[in-house]
Amino acid sequence: MTIASATSNRPVLTLGHSPDPDDVFMWWPVTGMVDPADHSRVVESPAIDTGRFRYAALPADIQVLNRRAIEQGDLDITAISVNTYPRIAAKYRMTSFGGSVGYGYGPKIVVRDDSLLRDVQGLTRGTGAPARIAVPGRDTTAFLLLCLSTGARPGELNTVEAPFDRILGMVASREVEAGLLIHQSQLTFADLGLRQLIDVGKWWLDETAFPLPLGANAVRRDLDERFGPGSLADVVRTLDHSIRYALGHRQRSTDYAMRFAPELSREQTDAYIDMYVNDLTIDAGQPGREAMVRLFEAAYKLGMIDRVPPLDLASPDG
Repeated sequence: MTIASATSNRPVLTLGHSPDPDDVFMWWPVTGMVDPADHSRVVESPAIDTGRFRYAALPADIQVLNRRAIEQGDLDITAISVNTYPRIAAKYRMTSFGGSVGYGYGPKIVVRDDSLLRDVQGLTRGTGAPARIAVPGRDTTAFLLLCLSTGARPGELNTVEAPFDRILGMVASREVEAGLLIHQSQLTFADLGLRQLIDVGKWWLDETAFPLPLGANAVRRDLDERFGPGSLADVVRTLDHSIRYALGHRQRSTDYAMRFAPELSREQTDAYIDMYVNDLTIDAGQPGREAMVRLFEAAYKLGMIDRVPPLDLASPDG
């Protein structure tokens, strides 16, 4: 058997991730670099030995990935919002690494500079109808924090779901009164004449003293059943290696990440990666784990989930 045929015979695992710079930065070493305009086209091979599997990148909006995990659960590996995990815990297991975690910063609620809104309470307690708020998905952790920071239950907010990269324009064009920003939009909103009402990551830290786990990486629990004993452990170790390789080859990884966020300067891209590929990305640690449980408990109290799931993170150390 030739090397080429051995490579082609390896099973291909699907890896869904957001097209924002931190996810792109972390996962290209295992999937290879893909064309931002055609995700099926791999323009550069994986940078690391991926072992018994090959990995295919499927960049998609985070709410699309959340809904796909909830409704289909077909992707082998997927980025999810931490707020989504309780609804998929029976099928997926989160990894102890690969998360997007803010410490004193996170999603932002913004309005136009000329808006009469001055605080988040005005989103629900104005004299007229509640302000219309564009959100990147009601399954996102950002949406949970919107509810918590405003003191509102999900049904009390006037929200419209939109892809994260459309929300800035919706606020600027007066299609909505406010927007809940995630990903790189957190860095560029002022360029469109928008101002911040609140950073919910700072609000969370002030309220709880915990970091804010926003996104997570999840793997199918049935990998051993489908591909043989040790498969899940192999995948987890390979994914961990991918992140460590990316961090060790930062310039190359950042150059690639910038292709997916052309609106960002190099300085902004570096700043964003520093924000969301950090020590808690390498391992959530005890603070990250406790913060996840606090989020699940908050979602349960709001009626957003039916139960608080056990937290059995998959670690590269077993």
